[in-house]
Amino acid sequence: MDLLNAIRSFIKVAEAGSIAGGARRLGVTPAAVSQNLARLEQHLGVRLISRTTRSMALTPAGRVYYDKIRNVERDLLMAEQAVTTPESIPQGRLCIASTSAFGRHVIAPLLPGFSARYPQLSIELIATDRRVDHAREDIDLSVRITPQLEDSLLARHIARIPFICCASAAYLAAAGLPATPEAIREHRCLVLRYPVDGRLMRWGFVRDGLRFEAEFGTVLISDDIDALAQMAINDGGITRLAEFVARPHLDAGRLVPLFEYGKDNEVYAQTEPMDVFLCLADRFAMTTRVRAFMDYLQACLGENWPIRHEKNRLEG
Repeated sequence: MDLLNAIRSFIKVAEAGSIAGGARRLGVTPAAVSQNLARLEQHLGVRLISRTTRSMALTPAGRVYYDKIRNVERDLLMAEQAVTTPESIPQGRLCIASTSAFGRHVIAPLLPGFSARYPQLSIELIATDRRVDHAREDIDLSVRITPQLEDSLLARHIARIPFICCASAAYLAAAGLPATPEAIREHRCLVLRYPVDGRLMRWGFVRDGLRFEAEFGTVLISDDIDALAQMAINDGGITRLAEFVARPHLDAGRLVPLFEYGKDNEVYAQTEPMDVFLCLADRFAMTTRVRAFMDYLQACLGENWPIRHEKNRLEG
């Protein structure tokens, strides 16, 4: 029996939640996976998976076995790469998950340059606002904002990105210019609903070292930040956008920034920024290819946004 191949089949089935799903990940037939599982169970002398025509679940012994061997394949691959591949040459598959907007506006434009630098890498970008699972989805690293951080992940802070409140000139001409963030409640607000948990994203500000949240007036809501930008451009109201979304529209005159300076050039209030983190499942995930991407992304972001380190949970 090919024990390693049988273990690989078991791991993929456990992660996918079905024999068919495990087979798709392995690129083989469900029948081949079923045979591998049967051989593994016979070898161990225990049943690992409880199977019916409609469902599949790990047995108590299967859960224990999975917890012990879930990283075997990865550890073997890392051991092989350590002795066969020069440490300075990143290669293989690199899967990056990111929030939709950050993936679309920031990471995607940078990936061609990274790929050209490391042509032996095969790169996949998953741009989504749903909750992702590093192990089940074979994700090497994820880019997350503060609300998405999990205690089980190792996180490195890579950027603090400004938010900008803005609206179209036509909307402001019709509705009036809000004098302070508190005046937002008198306006129509274009607000993001966070896709993961359905919360409305609050608009935070800092004045004289104290944080406060603006109250919304009438709201238009979307779960997509680019949709909110388009509403604002088309005179829909006031919105709050990450700098990388707002900047092209501000530079082109399609949107006007708010609350930058008051009388005598005094700052009204600073808009609360967005902290961005690179996250790994554990320290073993810090492969050569992952480190190469982290260094590349930090270098690129550092040109526009400052990097701080006090929140790091991942050593460099």
